[in-house]
Amino acid sequence: MAGYLLRRAGQAIVVLFVVTVLVFLLVRLLPGGPAEAILGRRATPAAKAEFNHLNGYDRALPVQYAVYVGHLFQGDLGYSYKRSQSVTALLGQTLPKTLLLVGVSTLLAALLAVPLGILQAVRRNRPVDYVFTGAAFIFYAMPSFWLGLVLVELFAVRLGWFPPQAPQGSMGEVLSHPSGLVLPVATLALVTIAQFSRYMRSSMLEQLSQDYVRTARARGVPEWRVVVRHALSNALVPVVTLLGLSLPWILGGALVVESVFNFPGTGLLFWNAAQGQDYAIMLGVTLVAAIGTVVGSLFSDLMYAALDPRVRYD
Repeated sequence: MAGYLLRRAGQAIVVLFVVTVLVFLLVRLLPGGPAEAILGRRATPAAKAEFNHLNGYDRALPVQYAVYVGHLFQGDLGYSYKRSQSVTALLGQTLPKTLLLVGVSTLLAALLAVPLGILQAVRRNRPVDYVFTGAAFIFYAMPSFWLGLVLVELFAVRLGWFPPQAPQGSMGEVLSHPSGLVLPVATLALVTIAQFSRYMRSSMLEQLSQDYVRTARARGVPEWRVVVRHALSNALVPVVTLLGLSLPWILGGALVVESVFNFPGTGLLFWNAAQGQDYAIMLGVTLVAAIGTVVGSLFSDLMYAALDPRVRYD
């Protein structure tokens, strides 16, 4: 297990190195360089030269990269001149709210998708299977922004059960108005439940057709024990892997959902930065999202190895 952990950690470090190189080069390869990207096209040559000198952009690229990585290790993700605030501070204000939104919706999706997938597999080709399969296809095919607008129209405008927008302000203010979180969490969770339950159903059906399950049934083991004690642990392996690999997709969905509900998270920060061409924020959010994706993939690999020991020896 230790060798497996070291191999996966080494691969994750290599991927992170490549990610930092790509993010580092994104602005520097833009026409006009970082000075024009940040100061704008109307900036004078003298202003661009002074900006490049003050920020070290007139040095050789390897030196700039070394300085960039050194700043990253100090928690410095850059400075937003358009908002007169460091990117690290902006992410510190918004990232916890996005993690709250993604964490609650993902946990809710996992808690509901696993039993739904098991139920559909056990009741295969019966009415309950058809109902949940049809619902999963509908929610999976529906774009997040459209589903969010439908929920707002139904539960906020017509019924008035929940506010149409998420609570604004600090993390404490967001948590003090939990009703404002219901619709954003439901939008993100419904799409995720549809995806996870389909994988859980397929994985459980495959396990229920294995010889060891037939043997357990032939020995007279109760059906619920066959499902829970024998088939479930093996069926969870691909679903756990999917959970880690779905992190980029879930974060992308959070960006859309935050824009629909005006949720004050990192997705809305990125959306506003993209509209204002604030490259410092865009690169900072991209780097943090990439690191989160690598960590999520590493976590899924470790969980995969914990559930299936054969993986450690591949």
